[in-house]
Amino acid sequence: MLKCISPVDGRVYVERELSGGAAIEAALAKAEAAGAAWRATPLEQRQQLLRKAVAAFVANGPAIAEELTWQMGRPLGQTPGEVRGFNERASYMIDIAPAALADVVPAAKDGFTRYIRREAHGVVFVIAPWNYPYLTSVNAVIPALLAGNTVLLKHSHQTPLCAERYAEAFRAAGLPDGVFQYLHLSHADTEVAMRDPRVGFVAFTGSVAGGAAVQHALADRFIGAGLELGGKDPAYVREDADLAHAVENLVDGAFFNSGQSCCGIERIYVHEKLYDAFVDGFVDLTKKYVLGDPTQAGTNLGPMVRASAADFVRGQVAEAVARGARSLIDPALFAANREGSPYLAPQVLVGVDHSMRLMSEETFGPAIGIMKVASDAEAIRLMNDSEYGLTAAIWTRDAGAAEQLGQLIETGTVFMNRCDYLDPALAWTGVKNSGRGCTLSSVGFESLTRPKSFHLRLHT
Repeated sequence: MLKCISPVDGRVYVERELSGGAAIEAALAKAEAAGAAWRATPLEQRQQLLRKAVAAFVANGPAIAEELTWQMGRPLGQTPGEVRGFNERASYMIDIAPAALADVVPAAKDGFTRYIRREAHGVVFVIAPWNYPYLTSVNAVIPALLAGNTVLLKHSHQTPLCAERYAEAFRAAGLPDGVFQYLHLSHADTEVAMRDPRVGFVAFTGSVAGGAAVQHALADRFIGAGLELGGKDPAYVREDADLAHAVENLVDGAFFNSGQSCCGIERIYVHEKLYDAFVDGFVDLTKKYVLGDPTQAGTNLGPMVRASAADFVRGQVAEAVARGARSLIDPALFAANREGSPYLAPQVLVGVDHSMRLMSEETFGPAIGIMKVASDAEAIRLMNDSEYGLTAAIWTRDAGAAEQLGQLIETGTVFMNRCDYLDPALAWTGVKNSGRGCTLSSVGFESLTRPKSFHLRLHT
């Protein structure tokens, strides 16, 4: 039995039966049977159906936002942004599909017709997390369908209604039966589904351990897997940065969604000339946050997803302090902060170094360490001193310097004067333990298709 325990008040918010072997078999058989007709459906028609689905989803935006708050705790003032982001990404991928999926035609060669066509894998199995349940899954679901694949979605047990909302939108749009399906599955049955020969590609977003489990499950199969596995994303505030802008954006980048973002800011390096002013401004703004019931107006910091997640962050902070770091926020300033609960006050620490888990291990919560640096070279060395490489952000007035430094940073995305945002026109990818593969942009269609070459010699 699946039970979604709401972090808002601890009650069971959603309860569902888990599907077993018979349901997996039925879903995969239906997906395979629907595949041929869906692949043969003209792309323009697939686009029209998916636009209708996106419109149906957006039309239910207020209800979707509210239930998202109850499922995972993000404040109600912020969850509508997930619906807007879903619309932005889905619409962009729909718009660029004809160009991205067009035949690749090399230079003409007398007597031959040659081109590369992008073919669907068949069934794409999407495994999605709870922290941004629509913004992670849409990256694979919509482009996979555009490319002619059928999709089977397994969503997190914390956000089961998200899978059901997809199905509702696709039904409203008139998507053919079997083209999109979802199942609520245990970990063991998720592995069973991945191993099935009818699955042609797996798109997974989650932890490093989860990504390793996906690779292990697919070890004896020659299919691809997209793995988006999180990060320990750094920011560097150069001496020429706009201080007020850097403070405002980095506080938001660190604490939005209670820090539960794979591309949220998790460590900050500040040039010594701005360090003291930056820390003061960062702490002052953090103290203005309102931790509490996320269904109430004015709350901008909700509970973490569960008490154990909050305890993990508390443990990182306590360890850092024990090793010499200083915490600059008194948790008593946040009345809702309670030990043993998902409600956790934000924390800012200085005197930190990379021997502390807070600066090396993914925190995934509202705690941030800030270090002073003397030069660009020191900042780059520290930014690269990580097993992760998803995004990195540089605050500077010098775009040329940002580009030069960006070439040296081991990361999938380099930001300047912003953070924690996915532009659907750009490839979303990571290096090192942040995973492999790519979603979004025209490049995102490449992993969801396979190339097929046509080499036709004309009759002479």
